[in-house]
Amino acid sequence: MLYLAEVQKKTGFISSGKPEFKLLACQRNEYSWSAVTGEETLTAPDDASYNAGALVMVEVSGSRQIQRHYEAGRTLTNILQTFSNLSKKSKTQEEEIEQWKQSLTFQSQELNRREMEIESRQEQLEQAEADLEKLEAQRQELETLQQTLAQEKEDLDRKNQDLEGAWAQLNGQMRQLEERQAEATPAAGLDQAQVDQIQGVLNRLAEAVMPMEALREPLANATDGLTYHQSLLSDYRQTLENQRQDLDRQQQDIDQQRIDLVQRWADWHQSEAALTAQREDLKLRQQALKHQQDQIQQLSQTLQTQGNLHQQLYDLLNTSDKVRLSKKVDVAALEAMALDDLATMVADLEKDMEKVSRFVSDQEEELALERQAIEEIKAKMEQANDFERLQIETELEEEQDRYQMLNETLVGQRRNLLEREEILSQHQAVLRRRQGHTVEETPVNAVNLEPLLNAVDEQRQQTVEAIQALEAAAKQAQESIGQQKEALAAQEQDLAARRTAIETFEAELRQRQQDLAALTGKLAVCEELLNPAQDSSNGLRQSIETLTNGVTKVQEFNDYQLQAIAELRQAVMNAVNAATHQMAAS
Repeated sequence: MLYLAEVQKKTGFISSGKPEFKLLACQRNEYSWSAVTGEETLTAPDDASYNAGALVMVEVSGSRQIQRHYEAGRTLTNILQTFSNLSKKSKTQEEEIEQWKQSLTFQSQELNRREMEIESRQEQLEQAEADLEKLEAQRQELETLQQTLAQEKEDLDRKNQDLEGAWAQLNGQMRQLEERQAEATPAAGLDQAQVDQIQGVLNRLAEAVMPMEALREPLANATDGLTYHQSLLSDYRQTLENQRQDLDRQQQDIDQQRIDLVQRWADWHQSEAALTAQREDLKLRQQALKHQQDQIQQLSQTLQTQGNLHQQLYDLLNTSDKVRLSKKVDVAALEAMALDDLATMVADLEKDMEKVSRFVSDQEEELALERQAIEEIKAKMEQANDFERLQIETELEEEQDRYQMLNETLVGQRRNLLEREEILSQHQAVLRRRQGHTVEETPVNAVNLEPLLNAVDEQRQQTVEAIQALEAAAKQAQESIGQQKEALAAQEQDLAARRTAIETFEAELRQRQQDLAALTGKLAVCEELLNPAQDSSNGLRQSIETLTNGVTKVQEFNDYQLQAIAELRQAVMNAVNAATHQMAAS
């Protein structure tokens, strides 16, 4: 199990000063860590050369034995970077969700407002249609009244004709009366039959006079109804005019929104072009990164070749007595040393050699395990998806760093082991010779490989530094590319959201245009219905005015007729009275 630990070193009179690992946190799964409760420490192995307070990653077996350890800097950096990326992605998703919520809320409010506005317009149109139906009913009533008045006018004309016939008969009898009076003697007068005949004619004339009150009341009602009808028509026309002005304002608003829509599409296409340019720039930067990675791979191959050369030189040291590493042993001093002291020194060197050899063997085994782990991760990467590949690449990079660090450490440890073996061999040879044993002498002309090994080490160090510089540049470029990818992804999401909003706005604008066209059509229909009603009202008003003038004239004629009848009655009575007085006098 993998732990995060802190290096602690206890110093004092009794303490040995050996470092310990204080366990701080434990990895539960790939993305989960939990704090270690209590004070749990593990004794650090002999190869742990960390300073006190350093943070290290420790792999512990089920038996609480430390399998391997390494510095935690890069691992913590990767963990924090992964957490930062997840946090940014989560924050971006939260912002997108909030933007969508606001957009949906605005669209819902706009739709509700449009629905309320359409319902209001629909109610107004329905009210206008109902009013027009009422006007149509009143128009029909006025037409009925007009027909009634026309019928009464015909009756009046017929009675006028009868009255004119009666007047003609009366005038004929009056002329006969006047002729008879001229032919008769002064003493003669009207007999009773003539008087009765004249009175009968006058009575028929008086009865033929048509009463105008029966016509005045319907005319007054028709005039009042027509006035009310006209006021309704005026109100409806004003309402239609207000609706026409409101529709004109809506049309202007739609025209302005259409201009805004064109501008929004232009801005969107400009943003899309800028995004395309950024994608091309990203491709160029990815190509540059690929070139750096190729250089790193070539240098890694060069480093591997140099390492193989270094290993071959060490193998040559182990397999040939014609070469040696150095001349660090003072043989004269060993010859002058006491034999017991020399034996003790050789024993100490043998113990130290055994300890170092065992440690190097363990490190070689761990290096083999690291190489096997790298191969397993590579095989796992080939079967992973894109999301898992990112995490596996980070894990592979960590394993490769640990492998490289361990391999570089082993280079010095192998060299140290060879030097110790050579020194021990020389001490053992001097000890055997002084103890009287036969010893095979090392050739005097053995080649010293230390300068060559140092040159190879220097070249390898230069190659490592070049790889590290390229890796740092590649890492920086990769981080920059990652940030650019995130920015591009955010811009793409924003561009898609803007496109959706523009398309929604365009659909709403198209719907508003259709609603406005429907309202305009209904308004035109209402105006078409209103114009015939106004024409009918005007014709009815003219008819009523004509009838009113006719009734007034008929009333004047009736008054004149009644006055004439009264005067004739008086004349007849005067004539009868005069004849009566004459007859009485004679």
